[in-house]
Amino acid sequence: MMRARDRVVNERMFATLAVFAVIVVAASTAAIQDKFPDGPGKAEVMKVCSGCHDAEIVLANLKTPGEWAETLQNMAQQGAEATPAEWTLIEKYLDLNFALIMVNKAAAEELQLTMDVTPEVAAAVVKYRSENGSFKSVDDVKKVAGIDAAKVDARKSRFVF
Repeated sequence: MMRARDRVVNERMFATLAVFAVIVVAASTAAIQDKFPDGPGKAEVMKVCSGCHDAEIVLANLKTPGEWAETLQNMAQQGAEATPAEWTLIEKYLDLNFALIMVNKAAAEELQLTMDVTPEVAAAVVKYRSENGSFKSVDDVKKVAGIDAAKVDARKSRFVF
């Protein structure tokens, strides 16, 4: 039979382990959230998507804006719940932060979303490639009039040539 002292020790160990588990879960959640850049739509992504997916899935599976739209539609059909406004914010957030940038094929509207540029700059990208041929590198993209080189550099891993 367990002595009172042993029971107290066991209860304290259990309480300590429970607190530790809560800390680990909180730290893990914070680490996942830290992998997503701040901005409109982040809270909705965390609310709607993180119940089934972790950040690694999003980060490892970059898609075009059209593919993200299809993925979100599939998620909704499989039971993910969000309001129409939340779905719109999620899609814009994914396009801005995680969509592939098809710089040699995308229309100006898609470039505006994925590169976070004005409609005028997006049109300049399309005009530049039609006049000069396909972009071959990030440095070529930086030659477009009005482009913000820092924005290009921040997205360089997402460019598809």
